[in-house]
Amino acid sequence: MESKRQQKFAGVLQEELAQVFQRDGGAFLPNTLVTITRVRVSSDLAVAKVYLSFFNTTNTELSINTVNAHTGEIRYKLGARIRHQVRVVPELTFFVDDTNEYVERMDTIFDKIAKEPRQPEEESE
Repeated sequence: MESKRQQKFAGVLQEELAQVFQRDGGAFLPNTLVTITRVRVSSDLAVAKVYLSFFNTTNTELSINTVNAHTGEIRYKLGARIRHQVRVVPELTFFVDDTNEYVERMDTIFDKIAKEPRQPEEESE
């Protein structure tokens, strides 16, 4: 369970990283919208796991690899934005948030189930 301090810091990171991706993300991911869906911070605030969702891209694996290749640059820009709020800029680790894909997959499964003909229930006496 995250402490209030971790949650608050994760919120700051999420907001500032969103600004970094909005302003500078087009340089390394052109025509791709990146959304920071969740940020998890370690108890010492030194490591942050950032979950990203990509829109307008066909290859999310390539997108996450591109972001990971630019981690140092992203961390530097984040540090410039939050340098007066923290002592140490956390190490960033990026992951793909695939909850949207999971929800879509579950919706298709439920649609298939709903379209199947129902078998009459047997009455037990």
